[in-house]
Amino acid sequence: MVDLYVYYKVPQANAARLEPPVRALLARLGADTGIHGQLKRRPESKDGVQTWMEVFPGVDANFSALLESYALEAGIAGLIDGPRRAEVFVEFTCA
Repeated sequence: MVDLYVYYKVPQANAARLEPPVRALLARLGADTGIHGQLKRRPESKDGVQTWMEVFPGVDANFSALLESYALEAGIAGLIDGPRRAEVFVEFTCA
């Protein structure tokens, strides 16, 4: 299991329009898979752009592909600035 973090840039002008489809995506994922993601954003904006993050703890390695298919269906790409970037983290263990 991994923790998946997906972040992307959102023009402030699109923030109010983007929040409902992102929240709907998270609700649909929760209903379909039992995985309940969190939506976060940096507290500050820079040059009229916010950074948003979706957090999914304890998912399997294939979850990222499913998430991106849901995001495509939700039409998120048309409201963000640039790509959605995914980072994967695992539990820390000393070798």
